[in-house]
Amino acid sequence: MERAPFVRRSWLGGALAVIAAAALSLAGLTGTAQAADINVAKNAGFESGLSNWTCSGASGTTVSSPVHGGGSALRATPSGQDNAQCTQTVAVRANSTYTLSSWVQGSYVYLGASGTGTTDVSTWTPGSTSYSQLSTTFRTGASTTSVTVYVHGWYGQPAYFADDVSVVGPDGGGGTDPGPTVPAAPAGLKAGSVTKSSVDLSWSPSAGATGYNIYRDGAKVLSSTGASASVTGLSADTSYQFQVTATNSAGESPRSTVISARTSADGGGGTGGGSVPKHAVTGYWQNFNNGATVQKISDVPANYDIIAVAFADATTTPGAVSFTLDSAGLGGYSTTQFKADIKAKQATGKSVVISIGGQNGTISVSDTTSANNFADSVYSLMQEYGFDGVDIDLENGINSTYMSQALKSLSAKAGSGLVITMAPQTIDMQSTSNEYFKTALNIKNILTVVNMQYYNSGSMLGCDGKVYAQGSVDFLTALACIQLEGGLDPSQVGLGVPASTSGAGSGYVAPGVVNNALDCLAKGTGCGSFKPSKTYPGLRGAMTWSTNWDASSGNAWSGAVGPHVHALP
Repeated sequence: MERAPFVRRSWLGGALAVIAAAALSLAGLTGTAQAADINVAKNAGFESGLSNWTCSGASGTTVSSPVHGGGSALRATPSGQDNAQCTQTVAVRANSTYTLSSWVQGSYVYLGASGTGTTDVSTWTPGSTSYSQLSTTFRTGASTTSVTVYVHGWYGQPAYFADDVSVVGPDGGGGTDPGPTVPAAPAGLKAGSVTKSSVDLSWSPSAGATGYNIYRDGAKVLSSTGASASVTGLSADTSYQFQVTATNSAGESPRSTVISARTSADGGGGTGGGSVPKHAVTGYWQNFNNGATVQKISDVPANYDIIAVAFADATTTPGAVSFTLDSAGLGGYSTTQFKADIKAKQATGKSVVISIGGQNGTISVSDTTSANNFADSVYSLMQEYGFDGVDIDLENGINSTYMSQALKSLSAKAGSGLVITMAPQTIDMQSTSNEYFKTALNIKNILTVVNMQYYNSGSMLGCDGKVYAQGSVDFLTALACIQLEGGLDPSQVGLGVPASTSGAGSGYVAPGVVNNALDCLAKGTGCGSFKPSKTYPGLRGAMTWSTNWDASSGNAWSGAVGPHVHALP
């Protein structure tokens, strides 16, 4: 057989020819190579406000908390006629598949796409109190070059939050947001509540961050997706140094400034309140004259262990409060004497706190700014007047996320001696899912006592699912059982009742009934038809509205209930 003429080629040239031939062959099998998919949504994390987004009825805004990633998120509020829909039109490629997703928080939040040219899609969640991810896919039609993506809530429902929207697929010609840069070091690192084995930390979110690393004494100990964390596993009565960094796909920021925090010696664990005795009586003192006996702080009987000064006043600054003594209404009681009387009570082992709210209270703590304002202003009042702490008596609603944040921030300022009391209405403590109950559980390690108001409510459910009439021993014990079995320590549960028939519209019970209820819960004696499955000898005690109405009745309530509380086991 005749051979073909010999042609000399270099080895490299031959190899390149083979590779080229293979590439042509693969191209014929798979088509032209495609660029990597991108997120075609712009301002997907709402870091540039509402740029590229349109929200119906001016329902949307951006907030710094709560966020899923970065420093901002969308907050949109539906109304009766508007579902607070926020939309963006994105550039897409025809005949292509896209994955649509977003992190959302709130009740009845929807995510979807319209104008796809094929089948429009949507998905939804019935609600959550933290961020969860919604995701769906869609395919564009043969001539589709743009699609509208949207997120919305539901009519009349509370505000919802959305963050980190992505529409991932082929570039439709609009490109994507610039890639992330390494975030700046977080600012505002501070310590919150402490126990003998843990320290709560919080800081300001860093723009562009998707997570944070927490360092203890120079070593990384944990990570967080939000701007707070609890460092656990610590030794009691020990000082530690903490720093935090911000992270995203571009890398990790420099470390924040160093702060120090010391764990407690006794561990907290629901015994917050400094020198408050094991069994305590709380009484509200009226900074106004409504027909009850006008008193000075010095007039309050010794049977009261915690005196709640009612009330602080709202200011024009969101969340902030102030206090002005009603000297004229109290017969010329001077601020100087008021402060001196507080010190005198404290010298005998009593605590005096400033109460926030009341029936007409309008203080709202609904975001990080107002939470900080609340903590700063209450701490300022503590420094000015010598108050030992704060009482939360907000009867027009409470936001557990931000009130908890505010009280933890106040605790970080005031230290372990801070006294925190609460006076929710009965309806507010019927379930652990209620905002008041969640707040109490959120701050359990710094909470002194919850003195629920067992009055002005009508019949309510007890922990056994039965309905009990207001004004009975069963009403007091069966409703207290909800708190005792719902996660509060017995030392954090008190029975709040009127001091006389003039102290409330309904729900007055004689002091003897209060004492029977205390005995039933603490010792298993004196019960009515309801008897708890176990006893709670650590029960904190009782509260009354008010020391003034008590005085109008000759201090009959405190004279009977006070010694009984102090004699509990």
